[in-house]
Amino acid sequence: MSTESHNTRQEPRHTDVSFEERDIKAGTIYKYLFALGAAVVASLLICVYILRFTSEFAASSDTPPPPSREAHQKELPPEPRLQGFGFPGQKADPQADLRKKNKEDSEANEKLEWIDRSMGIAQIPVKDAMKIIAEKGLSTAPAPAGEKELTK
Repeated sequence: MSTESHNTRQEPRHTDVSFEERDIKAGTIYKYLFALGAAVVASLLICVYILRFTSEFAASSDTPPPPSREAHQKELPPEPRLQGFGFPGQKADPQADLRKKNKEDSEANEKLEWIDRSMGIAQIPVKDAMKIIAEKGLSTAPAPAGEKELTK
Protein backbone atom coordinates (compact mmCIF):
# COMPACT_ATOMS: atom_id res chain seq x y z
CA MET A 1 0.00 0.00 0.00
CA SER A 2 0.89 3.53 -0.50
CA THR A 3 1.83 5.68 2.41
CA GLU A 4 0.92 8.94 0.65
CA SER A 5 -2.17 10.81 1.70
CA HIS A 6 -5.11 10.80 -0.63
CA ASN A 7 -6.17 14.29 0.34
CA THR A 8 -3.34 16.02 -1.45
CA ARG A 9 -4.33 17.05 -4.90
CA GLN A 10 -1.79 17.74 -7.55
CA GLU A 11 -2.90 19.19 -10.84
CA PRO A 12 -0.84 18.21 -13.84
CA ARG A 13 1.31 21.00 -15.12
CA HIS A 14 2.43 21.05 -18.67
CA THR A 15 3.45 23.96 -20.83
CA ASP A 16 1.47 22.85 -23.91
CA VAL A 17 -1.73 21.92 -22.03
CA SER A 18 -3.99 24.46 -20.41
CA PHE A 19 -7.47 24.32 -18.90
CA GLU A 20 -10.35 26.67 -19.62
CA GLU A 21 -11.64 28.66 -16.75
CA ARG A 22 -15.22 28.46 -18.12
CA ASP A 23 -16.60 25.98 -20.63
CA ILE A 24 -19.36 28.22 -22.05
CA LYS A 25 -19.15 31.91 -22.82
CA ALA A 26 -22.66 33.34 -22.50
CA GLY A 27 -21.88 36.56 -24.39
CA THR A 28 -21.04 34.65 -27.58
CA ILE A 29 -24.28 32.63 -27.38
CA TYR A 30 -26.36 35.78 -26.83
CA LYS A 31 -24.73 37.46 -29.83
CA TYR A 32 -25.48 34.38 -31.96
CA LEU A 33 -29.14 34.28 -30.81
CA PHE A 34 -29.56 38.00 -31.56
CA ALA A 35 -28.09 37.52 -35.06
CA LEU A 36 -30.39 34.54 -35.63
CA GLY A 37 -33.47 36.51 -34.55
CA ALA A 38 -32.50 39.42 -36.80
CA ALA A 39 -32.09 37.02 -39.73
CA VAL A 40 -35.55 35.52 -39.10
CA VAL A 41 -37.19 38.95 -38.97
CA ALA A 42 -35.35 40.05 -42.12
CA SER A 43 -36.43 36.92 -44.00
CA LEU A 44 -40.05 37.47 -42.90
CA LEU A 45 -39.99 41.04 -44.23
CA ILE A 46 -38.45 39.87 -47.51
CA CYS A 47 -41.12 37.16 -47.91
CA VAL A 48 -43.96 39.65 -47.24
CA TYR A 49 -42.50 42.03 -49.83
CA ILE A 50 -42.20 39.23 -52.42
CA LEU A 51 -45.77 38.05 -51.72
CA ARG A 52 -47.21 41.55 -52.17
CA PHE A 53 -45.19 42.15 -55.34
CA THR A 54 -46.21 38.85 -56.96
CA SER A 55 -49.88 39.27 -55.94
CA GLU A 56 -50.03 42.74 -57.51
CA PHE A 57 -48.22 41.50 -60.61
CA ALA A 58 -50.58 38.53 -61.02
CA ALA A 59 -53.65 40.73 -60.51
CA SER A 60 -52.46 43.23 -63.12
CA SER A 61 -51.62 40.59 -65.74
CA ASP A 62 -54.76 38.42 -65.36
CA THR A 63 -57.64 38.81 -67.75
CA PRO A 64 -60.86 40.01 -66.12
CA PRO A 65 -63.41 37.31 -65.32
CA PRO A 66 -66.33 36.90 -67.72
CA PRO A 67 -69.60 38.53 -66.76
CA SER A 68 -72.10 36.39 -64.91
CA ARG A 69 -74.71 34.29 -66.69
CA GLU A 70 -77.57 36.34 -65.22
CA ALA A 71 -76.29 39.51 -66.89
CA HIS A 72 -76.49 37.87 -70.35
CA GLN A 73 -79.69 35.86 -70.29
CA LYS A 74 -82.00 33.87 -68.08
CA GLU A 75 -81.60 30.42 -69.67
CA LEU A 76 -81.98 27.16 -67.83
CA PRO A 77 -79.04 24.76 -67.88
CA PRO A 78 -79.34 21.76 -70.25
CA GLU A 79 -81.15 18.59 -69.20
CA PRO A 80 -80.77 16.67 -66.93
CA ARG A 81 -80.82 19.38 -64.30
CA LEU A 82 -79.85 18.82 -60.73
CA GLN A 83 -82.57 19.05 -58.13
CA GLY A 84 -82.58 21.83 -55.59
CA PHE A 85 -83.65 25.37 -54.79
CA GLY A 86 -80.39 26.93 -55.99
CA PHE A 87 -81.25 26.55 -59.68
CA PRO A 88 -83.43 28.92 -61.68
CA GLY A 89 -86.88 27.59 -62.48
CA GLN A 90 -86.72 24.90 -59.80
CA LYS A 91 -90.02 24.63 -57.93
CA ALA A 92 -89.80 21.22 -56.26
CA ASP A 93 -88.48 20.55 -52.78
CA PRO A 94 -85.94 17.69 -52.95
CA GLN A 95 -86.66 16.54 -49.39
CA ALA A 96 -90.41 16.44 -50.05
CA ASP A 97 -89.77 14.45 -53.25
CA LEU A 98 -87.68 11.93 -51.30
CA ARG A 99 -90.34 11.57 -48.60
CA LYS A 100 -93.02 11.07 -51.29
CA LYS A 101 -90.94 8.40 -53.06
CA ASN A 102 -90.22 6.53 -49.82
CA LYS A 103 -93.94 6.58 -48.95
CA GLU A 104 -94.90 5.26 -52.41
CA ASP A 105 -92.29 2.48 -52.17
CA SER A 106 -93.46 1.37 -48.72
CA GLU A 107 -97.12 1.39 -49.88
CA ALA A 108 -96.18 -0.70 -52.93
CA ASN A 109 -94.42 -3.23 -50.67
CA GLU A 110 -97.52 -3.56 -48.49
CA LYS A 111 -100.09 -3.79 -51.34
CA LEU A 112 -102.28 -6.89 -51.69
CA GLU A 113 -103.92 -7.25 -55.13
CA TRP A 114 -104.33 -9.48 -58.15
CA ILE A 115 -101.95 -8.91 -61.01
CA ASP A 116 -103.45 -11.58 -63.33
CA ARG A 117 -106.38 -13.48 -61.82
CA SER A 118 -106.63 -15.96 -64.73
CA MET A 119 -102.98 -17.02 -64.35
CA GLY A 120 -103.18 -16.95 -60.54
CA ILE A 121 -100.56 -14.20 -60.12
CA ALA A 122 -101.07 -11.94 -57.13
CA GLN A 123 -99.05 -9.29 -55.37
CA ILE A 124 -98.68 -9.82 -51.63
CA PRO A 125 -96.85 -7.81 -48.95
CA VAL A 126 -93.10 -8.40 -48.68
CA LYS A 127 -93.33 -9.64 -45.06
CA ASP A 128 -95.89 -12.30 -46.02
CA ALA A 129 -93.80 -13.36 -49.03
CA MET A 130 -90.73 -13.76 -46.82
CA LYS A 131 -92.69 -15.95 -44.37
CA ILE A 132 -93.93 -18.19 -47.20
CA ILE A 133 -90.41 -18.56 -48.62
CA ALA A 134 -89.04 -19.36 -45.16
CA GLU A 135 -91.66 -22.09 -44.65
CA LYS A 136 -91.74 -23.68 -48.12
CA GLY A 137 -88.45 -22.61 -49.65
CA LEU A 138 -87.86 -21.56 -53.24
CA SER A 139 -88.92 -23.82 -56.09
CA THR A 140 -86.16 -24.87 -58.43
CA ALA A 141 -86.58 -23.44 -61.89
CA PRO A 142 -86.02 -25.78 -64.84
CA ALA A 143 -82.68 -25.36 -66.57
CA PRO A 144 -82.69 -23.79 -70.04
CA ALA A 145 -82.54 -26.17 -73.01
CA GLY A 146 -78.85 -25.41 -73.75
CA GLU A 147 -77.78 -26.32 -70.21
CA LYS A 148 -79.72 -29.62 -70.16
CA GLU A 149 -77.62 -30.98 -73.00
CA LEU A 150 -74.39 -30.09 -71.17
CA THR A 151 -75.39 -31.89 -67.98
CA LYS A 152 -76.17 -35.24 -69.73
